[in-house]
Amino acid sequence: MNDQLMCSQARIPMETSNRIIHQRVDQSADGWLLPVILIVLTLSSWSLMPAWGRMWLMAVSIFSCFKWWTWRHVKEDQIPFTARSFYYLFLWPGMDARSFLNPKPWKEPPTLTAWGVALAKTLFGAVLIWGVARFAGHGLLAGWIGMIGMIFLLHFGLFDVLSLFWRSQGIRAVPLMQCPIAAPTLSDFWGKRWNVGFRDLVFGLFFVQVARRFGANSATVLTFLFSGLIHELAITVPAGSGYGLPSLYFGLQGGALIIERSQVGVRMGLGKGWRGHAYTLAIVTLPVFALFPPVFVLHVMIPFFQAIKSIS
Repeated sequence: MNDQLMCSQARIPMETSNRIIHQRVDQSADGWLLPVILIVLTLSSWSLMPAWGRMWLMAVSIFSCFKWWTWRHVKEDQIPFTARSFYYLFLWPGMDARSFLNPKPWKEPPTLTAWGVALAKTLFGAVLIWGVARFAGHGLLAGWIGMIGMIFLLHFGLFDVLSLFWRSQGIRAVPLMQCPIAAPTLSDFWGKRWNVGFRDLVFGLFFVQVARRFGANSATVLTFLFSGLIHELAITVPAGSGYGLPSLYFGLQGGALIIERSQVGVRMGLGKGWRGHAYTLAIVTLPVFALFPPVFVLHVMIPFFQAIKSIS
């Protein structure tokens, strides 16, 4: 993919990405009602589903719980339930409820170029899934091609199309992917560019509270480990094996981020220039097989791609 295709949204204002959202978990009984219902439904149907069904069920359940919590927080501040609340809950994957529900209109309509790039990324993902993957056999290579295709189809493609649609309607829906390949530092990658919706959620619900008690470095590591736990639920638990590897991946990210910010990291130039960019790419990509262990690819994703007729 060329720079235009990967970085088409780099000009989107970064106020939301630069802001840590101070959210609190609603403690009232009805605030916990939906999470409890989803947990019960997940556990009751667990044994009835294939591994890939368990993955999607767990991912959707976790996402729905967090989505509900973010909306509850804004609702407490007297923003009424309107059609836009419905759109936020069911038709937008981001987690910045305050921005999305803000009645102040977004005044920068998307360009035709932005629409074209978003649709091209969507098409590219679909080609990888239903075109290229089927020629790679039934092993790890086919699984990884399909998973990369899923990331392009959803995160870079359809989610970007949704962002453009809502902004064309005057709603502030900042793209979740802010050209992550261009990140000059590891801090920039995780803090501003990769899946900012999940970043907003985890930092708002977890990082701020931990940092106040134990300091920024401890909060950084614990926040990444918390992210690892969430990914364990959606990756290794459905696979039934590989436990601890996603947590290891995110623990490594947190430790590497502390090194980047340390005096040693500063002297080595890990926080700027080509060294920072190379350090970021290496730390994010080289251990990615721990995030998605082979057992997950072979026992969860390959059957899923077979189910959607991507791999015969």
